[in-house]
Amino acid sequence: MIKKLAVAVTPKKVFALRKFIKSVRPMYERKCNVCGYEGYFKRFGRFGRIDSRCPQCSSLERHRLLALAFQRGRIPVEIGPEDKVLHFAAETCLQPMLREKFSDYKTADLYIGADLKLDLENIDLPSDSHKLVIANHVLEHVDDRKASQELARILEPGGLLVCMVPIIEGWDKTFEDEKIDTYEARAKYYGQYNHIRYYGRDFRERIGNGGLELISEITAEGYDVIEYGLIRGEKVFVFRKEG
Repeated sequence: MIKKLAVAVTPKKVFALRKFIKSVRPMYERKCNVCGYEGYFKRFGRFGRIDSRCPQCSSLERHRLLALAFQRGRIPVEIGPEDKVLHFAAETCLQPMLREKFSDYKTADLYIGADLKLDLENIDLPSDSHKLVIANHVLEHVDDRKASQELARILEPGGLLVCMVPIIEGWDKTFEDEKIDTYEARAKYYGQYNHIRYYGRDFRERIGNGGLELISEITAEGYDVIEYGLIRGEKVFVFRKEG
């Protein structure tokens, strides 16, 4: 038994094992601007993105980028005590920061626990009622044309939509096909079973056609990528309601 094991463990296999272990280890110590953690991040996702998830608050790259945008005043909106803020599919890690920042902050979701149960394609709220809406990696799950019209409707004139989506900037057009309608097919073509498209550069026009004007793009770049463990080139989009 010992002899067989000794024969099986060859230098080539040991080298391959060491190479694999090295490939999945954290690369550098990072900072989480969401919860204040400093140290090594964990892997996350089907393909195991290195240095992705904060071990303390479970924030991912997109959460830290969105938090940075708010923390640095990159979202050009002033919220008063009477102004309403609505956060669709609100991430647990971001809620404490946003509740502290905005006095009238509410979460919304159709399926899981939230302050309000709302359908993004048919929002049961008054028109011109909200100053700021946040939708982080949500629009790829719904009919974005209906959703963008509804978001424009509930925003007050000059109000902002802050959002992020999976996007391939090298694609002119968004990839979607109504025949891709099973969990297996959606996971295969869109990367996740409950996504119904993969956005290209026309994302800006698709949302803008609903009555919103793109006014800012905040991009993960430079030293922030290393310090906070961000995805290079990932963007926060800021749209404003016209009028």
